[in-house]
Amino acid sequence: MNIFRLSIKNIFNKPLSSAISLALLVLGIGIISLLLQLNSLIKDQMNNNLKGIDMVVGAKGSPLQLILSSVYHVDSPTGNISLAEAEKISKNRMVGSSIKLLYGDNYKGYRIVGAEKKFIELYNGIIKEGREWNSPYEVLVGSKVYQKLKINLEDELISSHGLRESGESHDDESFKVVGLLKPSNSVIDQLIITSPQSVWNIHETHDHDDEDEHEHDDEDEHEHDDEDEHEHDHEHEHDDREITAMLIKFKSPMNIIQFPRQINENTNLQAAVPSYEISRLFKLFGFGIETLSYLAYIIIIVSGFSLFINLFNSMNERKYEMALIRTLGASRFQLSIMIIFESLILTILGFILGLLFSRFGVMFVSSLMEESLNYNLNSFKILIEEYWLLVMSVLIGLISSLIPVIRVYKMNISKILADE
Repeated sequence: MNIFRLSIKNIFNKPLSSAISLALLVLGIGIISLLLQLNSLIKDQMNNNLKGIDMVVGAKGSPLQLILSSVYHVDSPTGNISLAEAEKISKNRMVGSSIKLLYGDNYKGYRIVGAEKKFIELYNGIIKEGREWNSPYEVLVGSKVYQKLKINLEDELISSHGLRESGESHDDESFKVVGLLKPSNSVIDQLIITSPQSVWNIHETHDHDDEDEHEHDDEDEHEHDDEDEHEHDHEHEHDDREITAMLIKFKSPMNIIQFPRQINENTNLQAAVPSYEISRLFKLFGFGIETLSYLAYIIIIVSGFSLFINLFNSMNERKYEMALIRTLGASRFQLSIMIIFESLILTILGFILGLLFSRFGVMFVSSLMEESLNYNLNSFKILIEEYWLLVMSVLIGLISSLIPVIRVYKMNISKILADE
């Protein structure tokens, strides 16, 4: 007698009840697995991009916005800061290393970042093809950018002002692709990186064009002496350069306690600690994740009750069939195993389909994030917590079949056959 085949047959004999139990279990397992995957993937991305950064210095504003814009490049910057003031901070005895960043332009939605070459080293960036930049307007392109936009070495890129593709184009100057980076699973994968001088130059050229146009309109109203004075002022502005933010690594972890507070209290700049701000962000999201998790666990419990009712009703409907099977030589133990198999087949199938549901959910969320933030979260690894979901599914199957199994052992064959 093939107990396993009988179990499958019994499941298909009650398609509606079996489908409802299975669907509830898939939904519960899928939601919990999806939340676990998203939580793990986002934390991995966050932590991977935080390595080597103890503090970020930028313009006054929201500290979280400063971190999101300067470390993760998913928000608008809080403003610009004086290069001279930033260099004073970088020379402080508490600072181990610093990296200055400039940005404000994009190429087809991907940010162009002016940075020191230490920025590539910070994320262990490796050049796949080409070389680093040696002069202004030469760029290194991250793996996601050149894969998505089909960029090759020696291509010319015309940037747009602002962080969105719809900005005004800088048609006067173009960037030349001199290097392509290998995938690093970090933020540099979605950036176009160049020297700080490139960003300064392209904005100075843009400012010159605006000023020249203004001067041309008003040239009859200006005297020669005024023009000389204007040129002198412009040279002064040329020296007064700005950056967007500065990433800092301390010599000692203890400096993270006092140095940010000193900057915030005694300067016009803002210092934000990434680890603190991201931890605060996860706490804000934590309540929503916990609420959804509790809802999913309730759905799983309901699926357990549905499975139990399905097995219990099936037992009542198949009493005569089971009695006949007993008369053909099947033992109580074999009938009990048949019922347990029915329950375990549904719960394990529910677990597998739940994992597939969660992976499709991750792919969907990842596509939304890639479209809006250029981040990709696709992953098919199985988390340790998901193995516990498998254990929980098996336990639900065993518990749901417990009472029907007890009824099988107490079943009076003679009475059932006589009644029929």
